[in-house]
This record gives sequence, C-alpha cells and structure tokens, in this order.
Amino acid sequence: MSRTFRWTTAGVAASAALSLALTGCGVGGGGSEDSGDADTGGKIAGKITFQTWNLKGGYKQYFEGLVDAFEKKHPGTTVKWVDQPAEGYQDKLSADAAAGNLPDVVDMGPEAARTLADAGTLLNVAEDDPKAEKNYLPAAWKAMTFKDVKGGTYGYPWYLNTGPSFFNTALFKKCGLDPKNLPKTYDELFDQAAVMSKNCGSKGISMIGRLPTIETFGMYGAKLMDKDGTKFTFNDAKGVALVKRYQKLYKGSGFTEESLNALQTGEADSFKSGELGWLPGSSYTLSDLKKTAPKVAKSVAMGPLIANTAPNMYLESLVVNAKSKNTATAKAFAKFVTDPANQMAFAKKASVFPSSTGSLEDPYFTKDDATDEGQLRVEAANQVGKSVVWWPPAFSGTTDVDNLREQIAKALLGKTTAQQALDDAVKYANDRLAKQ
Repeated sequence: MSRTFRWTTAGVAASAALSLALTGCGVGGGGSEDSGDADTGGKIAGKITFQTWNLKGGYKQYFEGLVDAFEKKHPGTTVKWVDQPAEGYQDKLSADAAAGNLPDVVDMGPEAARTLADAGTLLNVAEDDPKAEKNYLPAAWKAMTFKDVKGGTYGYPWYLNTGPSFFNTALFKKCGLDPKNLPKTYDELFDQAAVMSKNCGSKGISMIGRLPTIETFGMYGAKLMDKDGTKFTFNDAKGVALVKRYQKLYKGSGFTEESLNALQTGEADSFKSGELGWLPGSSYTLSDLKKTAPKVAKSVAMGPLIANTAPNMYLESLVVNAKSKNTATAKAFAKFVTDPANQMAFAKKASVFPSSTGSLEDPYFTKDDATDEGQLRVEAANQVGKSVVWWPPAFSGTTDVDNLREQIAKALLGKTTAQQALDDAVKYANDRLAKQ
C-alpha cells in the first residue's frame, strides 16, 4: 500500500474484513459452473473427501454451493466436505497421514504441507500435473515448492493475504514524530523508535512490541536458507545487523523487558492500551480495535507492511493425498476450487486475494471506488503482487520459533552476542532439519 489511511471507528467497521490473516479463519463464496475442465489424466468419477480448517462456522453455504457445482459439472462424483477445528489441526494432519486416513483434498499451509510431503503423503503436482504451474502466481507456486523434498511442488495455491501496519498517530504527535511521515522500512522504523523512546520511554511508551520472527529477517534482507533449501543461513550480516538494531533499542529503553517474551497477543494488548506506536495487523486487529479500544482506533493510521525487501504474505493451499483412491477426481476438485472464477468469487466474499494468474489485474483489485474498503483492497492487492512467503516451510512453527526468540532475548540481555545468538539459532534449526 502506498497510501496512509486515517481510521475512525466507522472506518474500522467498514473495512474490518479486508485483511484476513491465514490462521484458520474462515472465508466464503460460491461455486462456478463454467470453470475450465481440469486436465487430470484419468476418469473424474467416484467419491472423495475434502477437508477444510475451521471454516464451517461462518461459511457453510459457500462450501456446500462449491460442492454442488462440482458434482453438477462432473456427474457421477460425490464430494464429502468435512471441517476440522483450528486447535491442534496440524497435529491431526500428521496423525491422519500416519494412520492412512488423510482426506483426498486437504486445506493447509506450506509448513504442514512440507512435513507431509517429506513423508511421501502428498501428490507431487509439479511431476503429476506440470501444466498447472502457469495457472498460479509464481510466488505462490514457489511457496509450495520444496527443494529439499525431491524438488517437487506439493499443492495447488489457493488464497493469499498480506497484513497492513497500524500506527498510533496520537503517540507519534506526543513523542515528537510526524504522523504524516510514517516509516516504510525497518531502518526508518528503528530510527523513529529511538525518537519515541527518547521522548516517551520514561512513560512506558515504545514503538515496537515484540522480538523479530523468521519473516522479519527475510523482510529485513537476511538470506534465510541456502539455494537448495537444505540449510538455514539467517545468521548472515543482515541477520546480525537486525539483532543489533534490537540490542541498541533495548539499551535505549525503546524495547521493554516484558517485550522479550511477548507474543502476538501481548503486542496487540500493548497497542490497544495506548503504549505502542506500531503494530503489524490483520482484519482481526481492525475489528478488535473497534470493539475493545475505540479511543485508540480513532487515532490509528494504516500503511504498508514494514519491509526493506519484499513484504511478507501468507498462503493457504489445497493438497492432494498421494494415496487417494480417486486421484483424478481429487485433482479435478482441487483445481476447480482454485481456478480463476472460483478464486475470484472466494476473494470477493472473504476479502482475501487470489493466487490464480491474472486475477489481481481484475478491476475489482485495481480500481479505487473512493470508499475505505475499495481503497484498501486496491492498495493491499498491489502489495500482494509484490509479496513473498518469507516463512521457510522447513522452519518449525514450534521448536525453531521458540528457540529463535530465546536466543535473541539472550543477546538483548547481554548474555551473548548478536552473532552467537543467531549462530546458535541456525545450528539448532539445521540440526533438527538433519534428523528428519
């Protein structure tokens, strides 16, 4: 997004759905009957099971319509739709795969897909359906391509999103910063964070609320993995420079000790309480601000995701069980759900963004209708087109994440150097990866 938007409570309400984070939240839409025929290499017939992640609660009608449209298009097929709760979803996927009970078509992100692909559970789309690549955005296709798993691509990209930045302009004014000159890069962010700390640190106000994540290193400019995707490398000069910026901020009281252990929820709580200047957000943030922090919402401005390189985006995909008894039907359904017509319907209902080639060029994503929603949709779509899925699928969302945070915290507390902290974090992640 190239513009900055000032949010009133009404503005938050109007655009609350524009930035759905891919954390198992739902989407909705309707099936298309005139989608292109899928080249599946077999007879499209028989019964398959399609599994989604925490979507049934608000989007039952969409998926029932989608299933009906597919079955009408392909007489003799039956699609059983099942939905699983968000809690423990990835563990259930692994358990089902190990027991041979994985559904034919499954909704999941790159990390879970890589784990199952490594176990030989998922269909290698690049090998089995190579012509499919041209139907999806290169960045989305690349995110489902795992170089360390036989170099294959293990899913059909589905929907995308990238979050905006939220800034408390009241704090900017109070702490000597210009709310019309919001930071766009991490270097600008740290420079302004130092000013905020100098002028307001004694009042418990800071710019940044938690430690960097693996995506932060990618957006700062660190090289996360080697070219083969087999080893982590974010302990390079850029990675060390990022940790040193956090160290300097911490020494200047611009980053609190409480923030060393803060997770995303704690960061959001600090922003809502008026103690934090910047928050990377999502649609949940918008609606939550309106409901729980209306005073803060009135002074919030929204801008592009902070990045020195390409901004981060999130991806959800549909994978096909390699052991499906009706592979042709499973492939056809996955391609049907992710074709341009259905992706567009999906995007309009859910306020997410399509991964299908050319869809972001649709006027819906390029023409500003002068409403908050329209402006943000156009700007966010523009950002999606420039974004990268920075989270390496091989980076564990549990053990590697926790260890990285612990090592960086040690560096800020002076118990180790920035270089050693990242060396240890990289060694830990590489050792775990080597044991797989």
